[in-house]
Amino acid sequence: MASTGKLIEYLDGGKFLCAYVTAIQGKRLRLINQNGRELSLPASRVVHISERTHPLELPREELTRQLQETAETRKQLMEKINLQEIWELTSEETSDIFQPAFLAELSFGKDADDDIVSAFLRSVFIDRLYFKYREKRVIAHSFEQIEQLRRQRDREEKLQTLIKSGAEFLQEIDNGEKIDALDHEHGEECLDIIRDYYLFAADSKQADVARKILKTAGLTRPHDPFHLLVKAGVWDSNENIPLLRKELPVTFPLLAIQQAEMLLQQSSDKLFQDPTRKDFSHLRPITIDGATTLDFDDALTVEEENGNFLVGIHISDVAHYVQPEDPLFLEAMQRGTSIYFPEGQIPMLPRHLSQGICSLIQGETRAALSFMILLSPDAEVLRVRVSPSIIKVARRLTYDEADAMIKTDPELTILNDLRMKLRNRRLENGALLLPFPDVNIHVHDGGKVQVSLADTDTPSRTLVSEMMILANTEAARYVADRMVPGLFRAQKPPRQRVVHGLDNDLFLNSKQRKMLSRGELLINSQPHSGLGVEQYTTITSPIRRLLDLVMQHQIHSLVRREEVCFTEEMCKDFTSVIGRTLARANEVRQQRHRYWLLKYLEARQGIPLTALVLESGPKRVFLLLTDILMNIDLPTPAQTCPEPGSKVTVKATRVDPLDNTLRFEW
Repeated sequence: MASTGKLIEYLDGGKFLCAYVTAIQGKRLRLINQNGRELSLPASRVVHISERTHPLELPREELTRQLQETAETRKQLMEKINLQEIWELTSEETSDIFQPAFLAELSFGKDADDDIVSAFLRSVFIDRLYFKYREKRVIAHSFEQIEQLRRQRDREEKLQTLIKSGAEFLQEIDNGEKIDALDHEHGEECLDIIRDYYLFAADSKQADVARKILKTAGLTRPHDPFHLLVKAGVWDSNENIPLLRKELPVTFPLLAIQQAEMLLQQSSDKLFQDPTRKDFSHLRPITIDGATTLDFDDALTVEEENGNFLVGIHISDVAHYVQPEDPLFLEAMQRGTSIYFPEGQIPMLPRHLSQGICSLIQGETRAALSFMILLSPDAEVLRVRVSPSIIKVARRLTYDEADAMIKTDPELTILNDLRMKLRNRRLENGALLLPFPDVNIHVHDGGKVQVSLADTDTPSRTLVSEMMILANTEAARYVADRMVPGLFRAQKPPRQRVVHGLDNDLFLNSKQRKMLSRGELLINSQPHSGLGVEQYTTITSPIRRLLDLVMQHQIHSLVRREEVCFTEEMCKDFTSVIGRTLARANEVRQQRHRYWLLKYLEARQGIPLTALVLESGPKRVFLLLTDILMNIDLPTPAQTCPEPGSKVTVKATRVDPLDNTLRFEW
């Protein structure tokens, strides 16, 4: 029990301090410690109390000197203590709980005074391998506990080495030194830890280690890890961080690659041996796509038939090559869709399929799923025949080439006339076209960004889109009429309608888009208000969309009069898979799109930009930058509140693409 005049020891910041008790205040002690400091301490913090009482009448300097001498004596005594030997002696005892004085006597072979007991306790606190101190008693560890503590100590020592060595490595990289991570003991490991920490923050596996390494290296700003990884050559200066954070697959597993390579070895002769597959190689299909397109999944033909027009919409027959449960199909389920970025794409299927055997390349024999649709001169659907087929594309046209030929080329002229009539019929059924320009982002060498808008409402683009909508509508009808489950896209009418018919007004179309009902993916067909059709699915992009591939399989089983490929329960599962993968892919795509727009704006800070006023309220004004179609908002100006539909001038004052920071002012 502590009393006035007792020499006690307590821990402060992991260090033992000696002190005299000068007064008792309930559960607290008044002390003067070896540093000459007076303080109040809870009695519970006392580790050791001397047996003898010391006189306190001496001057403060003398008391302090005595405490310092005692502390030094006890520190020297610690050097004579071998805890392992003491532990080995205690292993012969029947109990593992001991008085500190007893163990101190074992160590020195004589009666233990205050200094010896204190030296022993200090040793126990410093080296916790063999004993632990609890409630004035010392408990000996078991052999198993010691081994566990040794392993833990080894891990901690390795960790401290990693932190110190890793911090030095990062400092060298930050200083511009060219160091190969393989040449450094902890180089690769350190970069991996920092990479995961930047991507996943507190959720990374070694977040605490990463923080300690960075703090030791003096690199504590939010994006220091990013810049380090760029300097180390791990990342590009415009690395796709959203893609890495979502952990979307960018390479294909070995089994999928092996299957793709086996498919490439298949001869096209096998297609002609399929009795269900129609030979349409005598037709002259046309592909119409962008100038940089590499994967062609649809082609068109048209023939006159007794005053009507037989339109062929030929879709790459990916289902012929990628069967359910195949490694390629399972991988497609993981991806859900191809993802397109300004700097490249992540395909749903390996490129030697998507840009090879499954692509409708000009002059190559290809498997297709053909929708042969007989249309009247007024573009009314008279007959639909669906069949697996064999085609060979005769002409590859770009949108620009098709636009230039559309009034002179006989086939394009007919298709264009049917396009306009199909479109008008959809408009009569309530379709909302709402054309918006495409935002094309071009990333040049050196990271320079160029943004341009492309009209999506050109004759050739709408010709292709109308034919695809026609094929998708008839595919949905084909499945629904046979009362089998599928994957159908549906949309309820808009909450409010402000656009009627075809309108290219950017303001009205933006306003209408905000009032659209959410699209749904169902296993039974329902109307699609936005497209003006009674049922809808998508089958026209099986190279790049899982939904289209699934529906191709479903249609194949119906055409071939086989058992339906996917049950209702399986289709429900597909809706969940597709919903999840598309949401993830769209989020990454949108974040990356915004990153490049911010890079574009970063070079234009302070330059006046035109913006369309979408909404104007008492506190905020919502705008659309007309050159890049980016939505922004600003505080409502004090002078005049701009009218919705009007155009104003704004300028970017702060842009940080990496930090996703964007600030504008009037």
